[in-house]
This record gives sequence, C-alpha cells and structure tokens, in this order.
Amino acid sequence: MSKSPCEEVEQRKHTQLPASVLYILRIEGLLTAVLTALLYARTGASWWLFAALWLAPDLSMLGYLAGSFWGARIYNAIHAYATPATLAVCALLLHASAVLPIALIWCNHIAVDRLLGYGLKYPAGFGFTHLGAVGRARRQPMQAA
Repeated sequence: MSKSPCEEVEQRKHTQLPASVLYILRIEGLLTAVLTALLYARTGASWWLFAALWLAPDLSMLGYLAGSFWGARIYNAIHAYATPATLAVCALLLHASAVLPIALIWCNHIAVDRLLGYGLKYPAGFGFTHLGAVGRARRQPMQAA
C-alpha cells in the first residue's frame, strides 16, 4: 500500500536536510539569479518589465484557494525550472525575442526563492517545502491535508 504525499512528508518531517546540502542549494539559487539577471541585461529589455513581472509567478499561490493539495501542485508547476526553461528554448528556436526576457525573469524569481529558502511545496501546507519548513510551519507540527 503506497503512502499519501502527506504521510511521506509526516514521516520525513524530523529529517532535516544537512546544512551542507542547504548551503549548496542556496548558492545554486544565488548563481542562477546572477546568471539570469546578466542574461536579461543582454536582451536589452526594460528593467521596468523585470520589476513589473518579477512577482507574477507568486500568483500561483491563488491555487491554495482550492486546497493545499491543488495549491501545492499549481505552485510547484509554476516554480519548477522546467516550465520557464521550456519557454526560453521555444523563444530561441522560434526567434521570439520578446518572449526570452519573460522566461529569464521567471527563472530569476525561482532562483531568488530558492536562495531565500522557499522551495517546492508539499501538500501538507504552504510552509512545508523541499528545503524545509518556512514561516509559521517551522513552529508547528505538520498536519495531514
């Protein structure tokens, strides 16, 4: 019998990532943020566009209005590098130069989130991430969704 995602998280909640792994993941976020900002600068796109769209991926938090299971799925789909990377590849292959800056802004947002410790979400709640608990979740036990 397979375990639900919440049961798996509950089982692992006392297992913290080693500090060395968290350090590497945060440095990776920093380097990715710097690289995407440098690439964005080379596109010649407006920094006003960067500022205006930078928080757009966080609109995926509205998925939590449908519950923590769907909220986590929607948030993770938007906060995984695969989605903006696919957009960037399509922009390059189709010579759609107006789309590439959007993909770079999106990747930069994800990278800064990871740098700050905000990871992909578990269905147990918004504060439970693959990088550890954040916010109020650090102070409370995990509840099954």
